[in-house]
Amino acid sequence: MAKVDIVRAAMIEAMKKGDKEKKDALSMLLGALKNATIDKRADLTDEESDVVIRKEIKQTMETLETTPADRAAVIEQCKLRISVYETFVPKMMTVDEIKNVIEQVLAELGLTEPTAKDKGKIMKVLMPRVKGKADGKVVNETLTGYFKG
Repeated sequence: MAKVDIVRAAMIEAMKKGDKEKKDALSMLLGALKNATIDKRADLTDEESDVVIRKEIKQTMETLETTPADRAAVIEQCKLRISVYETFVPKMMTVDEIKNVIEQVLAELGLTEPTAKDKGKIMKVLMPRVKGKADGKVVNETLTGYFKG
């Protein structure tokens, strides 16, 4: 079943239970998925759906970070939307999991003391393994910690 169908089923379930806030969050997510489908002019793959959902999570987090503390209703709404959206995407890798993948890549490439000059070569092998499973910024920062001199 496609992600859009899973989200639609969850929205219908929330409507039946009378959970208006969850239904509204799912409705917004469904709209984003439908818009992406229209833009692509074809059904989305699960990976493409995950990208759309992660983008919605990121935008909601940005809203949450810029909302003044006295706007409690908006803050609660953002937190609810994030928690609902996160149920539809795989969990992101932890820093320790990213380190394990980096160490595997370094071993495969035979690099015991990588330098910043090796970054391109490492990223070329590393990114396809973590794409969609880890935040690129976190991967980059973690990899930089391995560089010598």
